[in-house]
Amino acid sequence: VLVESLVVFAIVLSVHGVVWDRFSWCALALALQAFYVQFKWDRLLQGGGAVFQFRGAANSGLLPASMVIPLLGIVMKERCRAAGIVYFERFGVVVASTGMLLALFLSVLAVGITKPVPTNTCILTGMAGSVIIYTMKHSLAVSEVIEVLEVLLIFVYLSMILLYLLPRCFTPGEALLVLGGVSFVLNQLIKRSLNVVEGKGDPIDFFLLVAVVGVVLLGLFFTVLFVFMDSGTWISSMFFHMMTAVLGLGVIMPWLYRLIQRNPLLWLLQFLFQTQTRLYLLVYWTLLAASACGVVFYQNAKRSSESKKHQASTITRKYFHFIVVATYVPGLIYDRQLLYVAAVLCLAVFVFLEYVRYFRIKPFGQTLRHLLSLFLDERDSGPLILTHIYLLLGMSLPVWLFPRSCAPKGTLSGAGALVPYSGVLAVGVGDTIASVFGSTMGEIKWPGTKKTFEGTMTAVFAQIIAVALILIFDSSVNLNSSYAWILASVSLVSLLEAYTTQIDNLLLPLYLQIMFMA
Repeated sequence: VLVESLVVFAIVLSVHGVVWDRFSWCALALALQAFYVQFKWDRLLQGGGAVFQFRGAANSGLLPASMVIPLLGIVMKERCRAAGIVYFERFGVVVASTGMLLALFLSVLAVGITKPVPTNTCILTGMAGSVIIYTMKHSLAVSEVIEVLEVLLIFVYLSMILLYLLPRCFTPGEALLVLGGVSFVLNQLIKRSLNVVEGKGDPIDFFLLVAVVGVVLLGLFFTVLFVFMDSGTWISSMFFHMMTAVLGLGVIMPWLYRLIQRNPLLWLLQFLFQTQTRLYLLVYWTLLAASACGVVFYQNAKRSSESKKHQASTITRKYFHFIVVATYVPGLIYDRQLLYVAAVLCLAVFVFLEYVRYFRIKPFGQTLRHLLSLFLDERDSGPLILTHIYLLLGMSLPVWLFPRSCAPKGTLSGAGALVPYSGVLAVGVGDTIASVFGSTMGEIKWPGTKKTFEGTMTAVFAQIIAVALILIFDSSVNLNSSYAWILASVSLVSLLEAYTTQIDNLLLPLYLQIMFMA
């Protein structure tokens, strides 16, 4: 925990060494109090005193999770200010303020339920909160303050509902990242739905917002419904499929139609088959999806009847990382907009299939349970299997969060040109190579962990080679001699991978994106 915290502090200081403004004091105060409060969370988790059941075999992860959203907002604000885009500069300020307030709320919650009340930590949290609120008072307009408070309110309600319904699925830090992100998306969707201006806004952005909110609302609806019904019967399964169609065609499609001012299905078909390059990419991705399914069926066929407890090895699970890299790299090089939309569709399909598996919806629910049980690891301790969804999110978030409006020619300068590749580098290359080489050839272990020095060093080296290959094959990338910063970014994130117990598929790409954008 101490080394993980040191790495996070190093990243925070590195970012603010480049980007220093009034929010930097807030970020440093937030990081300092989160460092102390995470030990209170860890004690609550170990003693069973937390309000909800969180994922075991991991620390709270409060510090690394608390800094992600504020740092993203700060670097986005600076990039858009440099490009002269005032709207997205203010949007970055709102993102940073929202992230700080959500992290502060989680800290206050931990301090409030700790017995006896930790006086020193209370004082530190109060001082950090005072600095943050004072800065927000002098930085945000009234409408922006209301927006931040709306996200906080949605986060509180979502946390109470989902953490109760889904025990042992998240650590406090992961809950902050996932539920904070969903709360922000929901608030953005409501805001844009109430202020629709014809011809304003990119349809693919609306597509992402509606898809995320749609699958979350679908899950909440069926969770409440199946409290009163047995989800494993044919009648319940037919009702599930029927209501999915009703909600999709009767709520989500009209909602999307209102935002993009055209038929969503016709727009999607026209978008997907607009050019010949997109056709080639879709065929290629279909073949890769079929190969991934082939790996699942092959590994299950190898499972003999006498070894029912057999689990897939680390190297076997990393096959999917290689397939995802092969999926994303051509999309990043040839058509990022198509990759953006395809990733949204994939997320919707993954979440829907997880609902089918979780609720045991016929005819595929039980089959999915059997097939995916082979690939479970210690992080899938709750009722949901989320690692494959986290892998997709880790690869896609840098593409979705890339500030296209603040990039003059579709790409940022310097290390920022590698922002869309953050997921590929951190998860697809770094994490995969570290796991494969560390588990097969690693001998020198990092103190206090199962990760090896050889695995981390190989991961750094592999990511540098990957950057060189990106420079060769993607003509839009121009690093402008920012090689030292790239090396430092990759090294810090690889060290974080060695020490964090959080979901690295989600955390590492976001930190690498922050470093590249800074």
